[in-house]
Amino acid sequence: MEQMQKEKEEQAIVLDFLPNGYPFDPRPSHLKTPVVQAIGKKRFTLLELCPKKGIFLQPSEEVYIGEGKREQIHHILGRLQYDKITNTGISTLEIVIKEMVKAREKQFVEFFNKAQPITIRMHQLELLPGLGKKHMNAIITAREDKLFESFEDLKHRVKLIPDPEKIILRRILLEMEGKEKWRVFTD
Repeated sequence: MEQMQKEKEEQAIVLDFLPNGYPFDPRPSHLKTPVVQAIGKKRFTLLELCPKKGIFLQPSEEVYIGEGKREQIHHILGRLQYDKITNTGISTLEIVIKEMVKAREKQFVEFFNKAQPITIRMHQLELLPGLGKKHMNAIITAREDKLFESFEDLKHRVKLIPDPEKIILRRILLEMEGKEKWRVFTD
């Protein structure tokens, strides 16, 4: 997991496009610049981007933000604070993260297969909302027999576990909101 943290985002998904900049920006409208609120595809990094002149973007659209030639994005303004995301951005965010979790199911199932203790009293699995010691022990016991292959496999073999896909989604959102001390999936 640590290796992933050092990787830069290459692709981002648009959460919202503000062609006239932020409405709360006190500057006159001719000084405001368009802003794209986006989420990085690798580490779920929230970003503010500056589009190229004449570019109009839609929520859920994918844009290239890597080192090479960018077609739609002029430059990266910086990280986006969760509380600065627009209402459109928030509603798009959950949909986009859900799709990303589905698309990267194998990676998240691997988390369940490899999660380790953090401290003597805390395990990585307990960082997931809705999982306590009983679920943690059930997951560890089940993976000792055979590693999990999918979310369905996990749900089938660990009785009464909440939906793993929803747990991951909730954890990612909590990390973005800054409500979690430990970061597991986000930058």
